Amino acid sequence: MKLRVSAVQYHLHTIQTFDDFANQVEHYVKTAEEFGSEFVLFPEFVTTQLMSIGDQQGRALSIQDLPDFTEQYRSLFSRLARETNMHIIGGTHVLRKGDRLYNVAHLFYPDGRVAEQPKLHITPTEVKEWNMSPGEGLQVFETAKGTIAVLTCYDIEFPEIVRMAKAKGADVIFCPSCTDDRHGFYRVRYTSHARAVENQVYVVLTGTVGSLPTVDFMRANFGQAAIITPNDIPFPPRGILAEGEINDDMVITADLDLSLLYQVRESGSVTTWRDRRTDLYPDWK
Repeated sequence: MKLRVSAVQYHLHTIQTFDDFANQVEHYVKTAEEFGSEFVLFPEFVTTQLMSIGDQQGRALSIQDLPDFTEQYRSLFSRLARETNMHIIGGTHVLRKGDRLYNVAHLFYPDGRVAEQPKLHITPTEVKEWNMSPGEGLQVFETAKGTIAVLTCYDIEFPEIVRMAKAKGADVIFCPSCTDDRHGFYRVRYTSHARAVENQVYVVLTGTVGSLPTVDFMRANFGQAAIITPNDIPFPPRGILAEGEINDDMVITADLDLSLLYQVRESGSVTTWRDRRTDLYPDWK
């Protein structure tokens, strides 16, 4: 089984209306469609760009206002997934449930279904500045091209949760991310490589670029998309199928061959998934 994936280095800049956001999103989706992609990944907090629209006094909207765009966000990405016959991981969008805010990744199927995976590990900034709450429970998603998981940014830094995703059958981990400096970016990038090696899976990673000068905590972005493989003979030596130019507005694309994963799990130079010592440390629950 092979699948073609694209990852969007989404350029954040000030906009005036939701239509501005929709036109930019559609541009990236149509670009991925022209490349023949079957999956396209947008970054974490992609809808924070909507906060730059501002209120009647010209002040940026707050994180509390983002859930008000949920219906428009879902309608936009659902339409594009149906029209292009692609699976779209629409980055993350902030949802309100009761009196709590959640950072939730959305998977839009070509047939109109919408699946959600809330971010499970919340950074100190998200807690302190935006009062975000962690999600509960990991899901994997069945698609016509295999089983995938969507783990957001900080989640990829925790090996246990990716091991759970692999044990549940995921062969590809999509990781929407948003980091504001090199330190945060490389934490996510390096741990994505580690998770690919440990679990013999593909990791598709992307982040935001550009800036939102009027939106607190989104003024700086440092991002680069990458399509990451295990480090073994069938794959590139550095474990990178494709990567973007740092902080550029662009889309990257590559083909994932799932049969190569099955091959290295069975008879690779190392067989890290098969050789885990569950007699010494507990496996996932």
